[in-house]
Amino acid sequence: MANKLNVTPLHDRVIVKPAAAEEKTAGGIIIPDTAKEKPQRGTVIAAGPGKKDEPVTVKEGDIVLYGKYAGTEISIEGEDFLIMRESDILAIV
Repeated sequence: MANKLNVTPLHDRVIVKPAAAEEKTAGGIIIPDTAKEKPQRGTVIAAGPGKKDEPVTVKEGDIVLYGKYAGTEISIEGEDFLIMRESDILAIV
């Protein structure tokens, strides 16, 4: 990806850029920020090397699904990301 960060995740950690939350419903109703669901899909921005006997299987650019409360929110250079263990990722889409 073209988005290079000055942060490198360690061990089995992965940095994910969450997908944008939906702005409107199918009927055209605009949803305020406070009522939006947290997205559970995102793009892997960086991945650590893995543990000694368990290499990380996701790679930069993968679109992944993760649990609703997975990861820790971090802000890097004004953008919001999630940092989570690879085990918090449910699937690669």
